[in-house]
Amino acid sequence: MPVTLSGRKYYRTAEVCRMVGISRTTLFRWLTEGTFSEPKYRDRRGWRLFTDEEINRMKKEANRISRDGMEIY
Repeated sequence: MPVTLSGRKYYRTAEVCRMVGISRTTLFRWLTEGTFSEPKYRDRRGWRLFTDEEINRMKKEANRISRDGMEIY
């Protein structure tokens, strides 16, 4: 269930993984490798909160394919 703050929705890690179709391991690898930067927001427990924009970028990365070394989106 997304968190709504000041009219904006934020999603926690498990929700993001489910929405994007990736494992937590993949998400944390992407964050560690710098494929995506750490989200700007965290809740009071320190859990990451992702925006719709961040999720859309992750979906694009998850669905990226390449052919002969060229990326196709």
